[in-house]
Amino acid sequence: MSDAETKFHKIGDAIDNAVRSQMFGKKCYKINNKAFVCLFQDAMVFKLPPPHHQDAISLKGAKLFDPSGKGRSMKEWVQLGMEHHAHWGDFARTACAYVTQS
Repeated sequence: MSDAETKFHKIGDAIDNAVRSQMFGKKCYKINNKAFVCLFQDAMVFKLPPPHHQDAISLKGAKLFDPSGKGRSMKEWVQLGMEHHAHWGDFARTACAYVTQS
């Protein structure tokens, strides 16, 4: 298991009622059957509302999540690499709260 995957599961498992699942064949966590984070290319990806989305995307190296690699990014989802793992927990909790309210 990679360092990113270890950190991903540590964060996801610590969120109450979060369930390990799959999204686009990638590891993810869901709450109430709604995905809020996933692991992609040793990065953690978050579904975020404004202004948290802007906070995340403004970090150096952050990008919109494009799982197909064909320029069809998912507008609410931000991908953050390992260089930002210190922020992963906060963004994961925000993402969980966001999908819980939806």
